[in-house]
Amino acid sequence: MYFMKVIIINGPNLNLLGKREPSVYGTESFETYFKVLKSKFPQVKLTYFQSNIEGEIIDKIHETGFSFDGIILNAAAYTHTSVGIADAVKAVETPVVEVHISNVYQRESFRHTSYISPNVKGIIAGFGMRSYELALRSFID
Repeated sequence: MYFMKVIIINGPNLNLLGKREPSVYGTESFETYFKVLKSKFPQVKLTYFQSNIEGEIIDKIHETGFSFDGIILNAAAYTHTSVGIADAVKAVETPVVEVHISNVYQRESFRHTSYISPNVKGIIAGFGMRSYELALRSFID
């Protein structure tokens, strides 16, 4: 039986989910949500990586971008600043879905620009943690 391989890559400060600005990001940690997500999709080999370091995110995209079926990327603040991550997404064969927990268009104007968006399969923003589930469904359905 073939299991689809999908990785979720989270960027800076997302290790603080559940503690950081709960009015924007909610009160659930990503680790707790990830367990729920894995149980909802047993047919997917789902892995998770988080880093506050731009180069580590680029390395993980390179590492998985030719052997996985999908990448769900929440580059967080790097979305709006990193040409390097945008180039990494463009360079790999694995389709990438850009995810944001909050609706970036309801926030500061600098968050309205994504260097990553031109290189991804799609963008999901503003549905809280459920944004990850919607992105995962885009690879399955």
